[in-house]
Amino acid sequence: MRTPSENSIVPIGLITQKIYFVRSARVMLDADLARLYGVATKNLNKAVKRNMRRFPQDFMFQLSSNEMRNLRFQIGTSKRGQGGRRYAPYAFTEQGIAMLSSMLRSARAVQVNVAIMRTFVRLCEMLATHEELRRKIDAMESAGQMRPLADES
Repeated sequence: MRTPSENSIVPIGLITQKIYFVRSARVMLDADLARLYGVATKNLNKAVKRNMRRFPQDFMFQLSSNEMRNLRFQIGTSKRGQGGRRYAPYAFTEQGIAMLSSMLRSARAVQVNVAIMRTFVRLCEMLATHEELRRKIDAMESAGQMRPLADES
């Protein structure tokens, strides 16, 4: 039996590479989402602008010039005048991406959205596992069951 990620139209690994941490939130950029959905970024943003009331600040925000600069170093986007964008990209949180799914109704958009939601869930599970492991190690250290590696000299 195939796993859900094997049935996905977009590999989870590709989606994971497109998730960034900005303003203490995991987000995906408009251009990356547009590519995944198979639409032009311009058209995705037009649809969003026609429905701005669906996207409060915790669902979507536009990157500042400083955030754009920081991301440019991370992902290697080009500067304006060298094929770059005129406007700052929109960053969509998990809730914003879910809201996009109600606007983009193509079969591909639905499948891509399912894959994205599964990826976000998987990331949350991984982070929770790491957090639980860290707490267990801290508890063992405080109970004297483990000693820090630095004490082994």
